[in-house]
Amino acid sequence: MKNSILAPSLLSADFTCLASEIEKIENNCGSAIHIDVMDGKFVPEITYGEPVIRSIRKLTKLPFDVHLMTQEPESHVASFAKAGADWITFHYEVTPHSHRTIQMIHDYGKKAGVAICPGTPISVLSELLPCADIILVMTVNPGWGGQKLIPSCVEKVKALKKFRDENGCNFKISVDGGVNSETLKSVLDAGTDIVVSGSSFFSGNLKWSL
Repeated sequence: MKNSILAPSLLSADFTCLASEIEKIENNCGSAIHIDVMDGKFVPEITYGEPVIRSIRKLTKLPFDVHLMTQEPESHVASFAKAGADWITFHYEVTPHSHRTIQMIHDYGKKAGVAICPGTPISVLSELLPCADIILVMTVNPGWGGQKLIPSCVEKVKALKKFRDENGCNFKISVDGGVNSETLKSVLDAGTDIVVSGSSFFSGNLKWSL
């Protein structure tokens, strides 16, 4: 638990002053910046693309944790890697070529993550866990911020940690959705390494003290 890091989600930032919002992340225990890229197909909303990431890359040295909530993520790996992403995470649900997509991300020298929605069991990841760097457990249904954490998803974190410990894997476990001061302890106790928080972080409803 003491080695867990906070990755505030830029989705909940004030886009009229991204420079100061990034400074807020740096000054309030943020160790990475989570960037949700939505295409309006896999999830209902559309957010931002490579130009935004490229423009804010010069503002901070924190790792950019780019979460591709898009169809055909393999077609976007190159552009986001070149725009400044450090970690690139795609959804298992949208591509039959997950292993190849991980390899593509690694070929660009980036950390590769695989995300799963609340309705997806971790059993589908069995062939990917040895080669992925990050497993992102969505604890809300993806697409918009401010939702309540789904408690049953925390059990996935426990199971992933157990698998990692028993099999000597090196992937980090990330949790995204509904994390605030009330739910933080449960996700940390379960074994979460990377805590993503958006609306609660920027509203001040997340007290990060390990």
